[in-house]
Amino acid sequence: MKILLVCAAGMSTSLIVEKMKKSLKPEEADSAIVAVPVEEFESLVKDYDVVLLGPQIRYKKVEFEAIAKKHNIPLDVINTMDYGLVKGDKILDHARKLYNSR
Repeated sequence: MKILLVCAAGMSTSLIVEKMKKSLKPEEADSAIVAVPVEEFESLVKDYDVVLLGPQIRYKKVEFEAIAKKHNIPLDVINTMDYGLVKGDKILDHARKLYNSR
């Protein structure tokens, strides 16, 4: 599973990426989790299985969802509390649910 996290500058989600990586199960060792700034979304989305947006760019959801849908890639906004508390395990669980719902 390849997860793309998108935020305003790509910096704040780097902490979440690390927490998510620590929560991966052994059988998910080949998973990729990457954080990028909003400007890189359109050029990268096709290379990922799931996209999660940082709460600070939730206003982009409709626009980005339309692009992701063209590639059959689920997209959602990260829960604000999970994001603020850097709950990598919960955010990873959300990504898994999206991945399995494809």
